[in-house]
Amino acid sequence: MINLEKEIQYIKGVGPNRATLLNKLGIYNLKDLITYFPREYEDRGKPKTIAELENGEEALIYAYPVGRMNEFKIRKNLTLCKLIVKDETGSCQITWYNQSYLKSVFKQDKKYKFYGKVSKKYGRPEMQSPVYETEEANRNTGKIIPIYPLTYSLSQNVIRKIIENGLNEVKGKLEETLPEYILKEYNLYDYNTAINEIHFPENFANFNLAKKRLVFEELLSMQLALLSLKNKYEVKKPGIEFSKQAKMSEIIDKLPFKLTKAQLRVLEEIDKDMETGKPMNRLMQGDVGSGKTIVALISAYKAVKTGYQAVIMAPTAILATQHLESFNEILKDTGIKCELLISGITKKKKEDILQRLANGEIDILIGTHAVLEENVIFKKLGLVVTDEQHRFGVRQRSIIVEKGANPDILVMTATPIPRTLALILYGDLDISIIDELPPNRKKIETYAVTKGMEQRVNNFITKNIEEGRQCYIVCPLVEENEEIKAKSVMEIYEEYKNNIFPNYRVEYLHGKMKPKEKDLIMDEFKNGNIDILISTTVIEVGVNVPNSNIMIIENAERFGLAQLHQLRGRVGRRRTSIILYTEISRKFTDNKRKNESYIFNK
Repeated sequence: MINLEKEIQYIKGVGPNRATLLNKLGIYNLKDLITYFPREYEDRGKPKTIAELENGEEALIYAYPVGRMNEFKIRKNLTLCKLIVKDETGSCQITWYNQSYLKSVFKQDKKYKFYGKVSKKYGRPEMQSPVYETEEANRNTGKIIPIYPLTYSLSQNVIRKIIENGLNEVKGKLEETLPEYILKEYNLYDYNTAINEIHFPENFANFNLAKKRLVFEELLSMQLALLSLKNKYEVKKPGIEFSKQAKMSEIIDKLPFKLTKAQLRVLEEIDKDMETGKPMNRLMQGDVGSGKTIVALISAYKAVKTGYQAVIMAPTAILATQHLESFNEILKDTGIKCELLISGITKKKKEDILQRLANGEIDILIGTHAVLEENVIFKKLGLVVTDEQHRFGVRQRSIIVEKGANPDILVMTATPIPRTLALILYGDLDISIIDELPPNRKKIETYAVTKGMEQRVNNFITKNIEEGRQCYIVCPLVEENEEIKAKSVMEIYEEYKNNIFPNYRVEYLHGKMKPKEKDLIMDEFKNGNIDILISTTVIEVGVNVPNSNIMIIENAERFGLAQLHQLRGRVGRRRTSIILYTEISRKFTDNKRKNESYIFNK
């Protein structure tokens, strides 16, 4: 049986010195070596004639040297070597730097293979420092060549040879890790074939099959490990068995609106979890505005009616405050006491909240990272809800969980995650999806435009403000930056306030402002005292302003898809338009011309 723990220095072609270099790459033994996969591949198996060469491409040619190599001394320690080669279609100039020994390598009556990047000057092709070998050789050309991540003083040729030697040691001897029925069902390579073909594939079809096998095994192993951890956790740590008498329907029937079928389905799943003796670990995924917060509220209601406390952890003070307002409005006649804990409150008020929390006088605590502090002590914590879970690290979530005796956990996210990916990323969590929007949510129209449409966009903003609505302008930068060509909050603010919209109330908001300043601006915007709010993505998780139905996003290409999706949630309570200013979406922009004309002229 092969010893995969064999130290790397004892592999053929390594030795102590090269072992040190390989250690820097994380390669310590034979197993590390054969699982050190290439980062990319070069197809050096399809030769071209010199006449077919194109500027900028990497290509392989077969050619004869013409005359002797010429050597030019450019300056001290810099020598240029030039060689003219030809085939039946034309000639090409090859150049190397500081490689004088090559003068004795090439013979005029012998054909060689050259692989490198082509550049054309005055119509004549050239190659600089190409890979070369004789026509008969087949080590570095004439096939698909793997390219590995490297460290200083270790060349591609050397590491390829070492990996080849390692593969020869394990050839056909690697133990299969997947059952035969899985290999057949999913049409997968056996492990030995996959390892060989991922390093030195005969063709790209074989490479794809090898990659499929290795990726399949990695994801399967990860999923099994996560499920194992989940089962271990559930067995060792009994959870809270919430009362069946505390019925969610009591608060649902009092709501001033009807829940969607998706919300009711998710609540049924949560209710079932809470009534078992196992700790609930559930991820609730739903689009912005799908009603995740009300689901969290109803879940907290059940926890409180059973005699426990609940905590809602939000990423921003603005969002936490908004949650408190919503909770108080809906729970005002139930006798449930809610309180807000954020960093901006006074010391005296904070001490009062902490004392009442420890005494059990507060049923639901809503807060930001402030709830993670050591002096925040619950009397009987039963439910932990994390809003926008991607904003909190694993350690932060574990801190709040440890403040109770195995409380139930509900994490919420608005970022779209395909179910298969969610199972991989959150294999230790059960998943609930709210895939339906409430009937009051209007369609959001999104348009990608260039700056050539700026005047029409400004006219569209003016028309809506005159009708009593408000507008967001989102920028990637707070202030101008010479290194980054993108619009900034302060630049747009000065331009809008002084030149474009001098007759309207324009304000700005960004993360460098003090919390009290940000809260004041958002309150003013929410109350309709600001017409145009220019901001960074600090608003992506923030207060809902139903009267705002336009959002302009400057340099949209600088935002991630998750960010853009979150930003959509700031608007949409009525017919809404989101306009993306970008210079890289011309094709998409062209496809939207008719729609743009319709909405801007309406």
